[in-house]
Amino acid sequence: MTVLLRPGTLDDMPALGDVFYRSRFAAYREIIAPEDLEAVTAAALTAWWTERWTYEQDTHRFTVAQRDGRFVGFTYIGPDEDDDDALQLYAIHLEPEEQGRGTGKALMIDALAHMTGRPAVLWVLTDNARTRRFYERGGWAPDGRKRIGTIGTADVEMLRYRHWLGEGA
Repeated sequence: MTVLLRPGTLDDMPALGDVFYRSRFAAYREIIAPEDLEAVTAAALTAWWTERWTYEQDTHRFTVAQRDGRFVGFTYIGPDEDDDDALQLYAIHLEPEEQGRGTGKALMIDALAHMTGRPAVLWVLTDNARTRRFYERGGWAPDGRKRIGTIGTADVEMLRYRHWLGEGA
């Protein structure tokens, strides 16, 4: 079956929290200690995303991927926190078994379609080689900026990527 992409709603938040939790665990398990990932529960992530979406739904875009009516992934885009001219891809997360089925690529293409005409940026864990390759295949490239972020209870180094085609040039 094909994947359906649709705008997300507050009703999707419990599924988003669950997918986000499982996705982070699958993606980061070799980079971040399990106890750091487990420190923030799926319920806590659901509450965080629900609050965030409640305040940002007028300026951000939340897209859900469904396969056979089941929530299997999402993206979240909006204004960049550091650059008023840029849009940021804040998240692409998938159910772990959905990886390699084209869903992530479909979500990325959809996100980029809503980011045209402005610089597009995202942050990725420096040590997450698999995810970095995914973004690089999609036309993203590191721009040299780094920062320390927190995932679970772990501080991690992140590298900023930019999608040059997202600037409408």
